[in-house]
Amino acid sequence: MDVYDVAVIGGGPAGLVCAIHAAAPGKRVVVFEKNAEPGRKLLLSGTGQCNITHAGEVRDFLSRYGDHGKFVRPSLMAFSNNDLIRFFSERGLAMETEKNGKVFPKTRSAADVLGLLLRECHAKSVELRYGEPVIGLEKEADRFLIRTGTVSYAARSVVLTTGGASYPKTGSTGDGCRLAAALGQPVTGTAPALTPVIVRDYPFADLAGISFEDIPFTLWHEGKKTGSFCGDVLFTHTGLSGPGILDPSRYFAAGDVLRVSFAGNISRESFDRDLAGLIHSHGTRLVRTALAGLPLPERLLRKILALAGVPDELTCAHLTAPQRKEIVTRCTEFPFVIDRPGDFSIAMATRGGIALESVNQKTMESKLVPGLFFAGEVLDIDGDTGGYNLQAAFSTGYAAAMAIRKRQETLP
Repeated sequence: MDVYDVAVIGGGPAGLVCAIHAAAPGKRVVVFEKNAEPGRKLLLSGTGQCNITHAGEVRDFLSRYGDHGKFVRPSLMAFSNNDLIRFFSERGLAMETEKNGKVFPKTRSAADVLGLLLRECHAKSVELRYGEPVIGLEKEADRFLIRTGTVSYAARSVVLTTGGASYPKTGSTGDGCRLAAALGQPVTGTAPALTPVIVRDYPFADLAGISFEDIPFTLWHEGKKTGSFCGDVLFTHTGLSGPGILDPSRYFAAGDVLRVSFAGNISRESFDRDLAGLIHSHGTRLVRTALAGLPLPERLLRKILALAGVPDELTCAHLTAPQRKEIVTRCTEFPFVIDRPGDFSIAMATRGGIALESVNQKTMESKLVPGLFFAGEVLDIDGDTGGYNLQAAFSTGYAAAMAIRKRQETLP
């Protein structure tokens, strides 16, 4: 039986960067990848251009991971966005930053990012085993037994970097959670994250493609407001998308209501007063003509008036109080009932995974199974759009590698 010092299960960004940094003279490091080729999900990132991280102070990243920024803080500080940019730049792949802070390779090629990682693995004598899915993982004394079908291996340390469950066609099917659970590691339920929402009785299918910048909206669950958000929102054929929807989608559930203010950051009361003044000053004019000056796309305004029961030929003088109330509601608090968030086939990330309270946040090592480490999306960490998930994958992979090297120094 082959015995490795480190076995990394999963050949994505977290696994490859972990293997690179765990490799040391005299140490055997192997990466097991279930697919015939590694990094399939990485190749899709940033529509193939690979938004690898985000610019700015790394401390500002902490608010980008929902409720789990505190957990990922040590690894981000140890291997920051600047460290990641330097890692690639020093090896010949320069990076560039867009005005919105997103960082891409200058070549705009995810394949170049993957290629560099694979070259580093070869340079460090990391063994890459493709098309060899791990189907069993056991702990015996001071080593792990790894089964990949007809072949078994042993390793002193194991790192699970199998990703989450989003984009299952890339091989992300929750394998890591199953392997960890078999060892007694606590695992939380998983669900799609960074996903659009399908809206019940959606009225704007014919307006698909219209987008709104920095509009506010609130989240309601069982009649209670549970969150306030602001961001870019996009109409799709079936519901809502855009960064403003994708980022907080980790909090959404079927039956929740999103109340969107198309009028922008203005209170319902202020908008109502402004609307009343506008209607009063245009008594004989058509309502749709009088409201043409509102900061709303014309097609959206026409749809809102129709939904509010305002006929095209209605004049301002004949607008009733209930109709005006409907206009105000639909402009400042338009209710979208979530039929369901998008499923794993379209979600960009996964929420849930390895329970964080059972993992050492500085080393990524299990608190329950010595020698078992985790990195990347297999952990219950999901970041916002803009490079935050890839940064977390690289940072946690690096943290696990450094901890393994330190652990090896103490092992006989």
